[in-house]
Amino acid sequence: MFVKSRIFRDVLQSLVACSVLLAAVTNAQAARQPKPEIGTSAYAFDLSEVSLSSGRWLDNQDRTLNYLKAVDVDRLLYNFRANHQLSTNGATPNGGWDAPNFPFRTHSQGHFLTAWAYCYAVLRDTTCQDRAVYFVGELAKCQANNEAAGFNTGYLSGFPESDFTALEDRTLDNGNVPYYAIHKTLAGLLDVWRHVGDTTARDVLLALAGWVDWRTGQLSYDQMQKMMETEFGGMNEVMADIYHYTGDERWLTTAQRFDHAAVFDPLASDQDRLNGLHANTQVPKWIGAVREFKATGTTRYQDIASNAWDMTVHHHSYAIGGNSQAEHFRPPDAISGYFTNDTCEACNTYNMLKLTRELWVMNPDTTTYFDFYERGLLNHLLGQQNPADNHGHITYFTPLNPGGKRGIGPAWGGGTWSTDYDSFWCCQGTALETNTKLMDSIYFHDNSTLFVNLFTPSVLKWSDRDVTVTQTTSFPVGDTTSLEVSGSGDWAMRIRIPSWTRGAEISINGEKVEDVDVTPGTYAHLERSWSSGDTVTVRLPMTLRTVPANDDPSIAAVAYGPVVLSGNYGSNSLTSVPTLALDSITRTSDSLEFTATADGDAVSLGPFYDAHGFNYNVYWAISGQLPGGT
Repeated sequence: MFVKSRIFRDVLQSLVACSVLLAAVTNAQAARQPKPEIGTSAYAFDLSEVSLSSGRWLDNQDRTLNYLKAVDVDRLLYNFRANHQLSTNGATPNGGWDAPNFPFRTHSQGHFLTAWAYCYAVLRDTTCQDRAVYFVGELAKCQANNEAAGFNTGYLSGFPESDFTALEDRTLDNGNVPYYAIHKTLAGLLDVWRHVGDTTARDVLLALAGWVDWRTGQLSYDQMQKMMETEFGGMNEVMADIYHYTGDERWLTTAQRFDHAAVFDPLASDQDRLNGLHANTQVPKWIGAVREFKATGTTRYQDIASNAWDMTVHHHSYAIGGNSQAEHFRPPDAISGYFTNDTCEACNTYNMLKLTRELWVMNPDTTTYFDFYERGLLNHLLGQQNPADNHGHITYFTPLNPGGKRGIGPAWGGGTWSTDYDSFWCCQGTALETNTKLMDSIYFHDNSTLFVNLFTPSVLKWSDRDVTVTQTTSFPVGDTTSLEVSGSGDWAMRIRIPSWTRGAEISINGEKVEDVDVTPGTYAHLERSWSSGDTVTVRLPMTLRTVPANDDPSIAAVAYGPVVLSGNYGSNSLTSVPTLALDSITRTSDSLEFTATADGDAVSLGPFYDAHGFNYNVYWAISGQLPGGT
């Protein structure tokens, strides 16, 4: 009986492998010709068409690039090779969340694959390309050794497949979140296929996706729903993405198995039941929902995603755009009671910006989405990276307690800043992606329009129109940006006029345009026959403003334009929220430096993204009125 079962299993696995390979060959061109997305009316440029110029964003990118090109690839492969019964080639195992005994080891490697792929797409960096291709090739060897390792066809991970059996039986008690890790691997493989064009990545991806389909296809609806009580990342997102890039309905069916009813049903009815939920477990599901909408047109998915976005942004987010305390959502609008050293897990904002982007392309007439995108990117994620670290290491949480300080990781993960080999937190992985795709949401387009959503030094090469747009700016230190056009043609430029500005002005070739609407919270529309050398100058005046805590308007952060300011308290500790005299705030230089009086003492204020190496304060008890602000 055992022999017959073994023969049957071997034949079945061979058939599955053949079907996966056939699908891979059939869909070999899919990555270059994605399936159209329902409801989308604005489109991202290919990463190769946009590059950063000098400035803080580029500095962040360069520090991350240093790490990506220095990290020991064989150390990153250690757990995959060991788990699949292959030689580890004498590599030293990593520590932290990639240690050989850590439950969801190898969750980070998919982020490395994505970041290497981004760096190749943007910079044509062949070192990153080679690392991605080598890594994928070694993963293929691991996958090919599954029978010897005792795993089913297509499986690929740094921990045994038996963890999934325990997950399905609800007996998993080692802290693992196995589908969370599988999601990261799938996403990384997809990005290497999409951006590097590596067909081995495609084959390994589809084989692993086939394993997911096979594994989940054996479970009942109730079993799947029960299993999803354990964090599973964006499995619905990545399986829907594979559908978009192959057109194979199999992957969409698999994606929809990961629709988590306990979370989706209240959101579909616009009910905020987020309190107490682990925040970063939820946001990837919402991204998956909008990806499923774009595959099916089912409006319920769109409602889930847009309702979740509205709730989180308007009722669960701090002034800097981050959300969560101790990784969990708290009651709606409960802000002032949760100023602690473990606020604003960075992964949450990374995922919220992905969700924001997905929603905006379906409604590009509103600036609401990119007003939030700018807020979260500038005030949270840009400052998440340590500018004094040549490898661009990051903080897991961004503390908002009085006298907080960046450089806070989870106590169970080593604390302080991330490291080369001894942390591998979730937020370290998402930061690799954040800081290698900073250019991906500056510009968008449709057939006849260029959208300018973010203001940073950058160059766009709009290849479909043979047009180059060069953006020069010191924003947000300065309030002016210029967009110089090289090339010609008839098309429109739509420029985001943020909700925080008043009195915006637009000039073309030095002459103010009087008949363009520059109402805050709209897009200024410029339609003309463009010639090389045409230059659009945009001025977005900034003023001081307060960002009150939702639950207590007497407690507020202070911002200048889009930039949240923080107080520099050096090495001094604070035991309570200081009282800031709003009428004392004075700008002291052309940069974003201010002085003020708090609790009767002088304090320096500056951009929160620059608050590094000292204790700071973000939220204040406020008194008086802002000078010329709101």
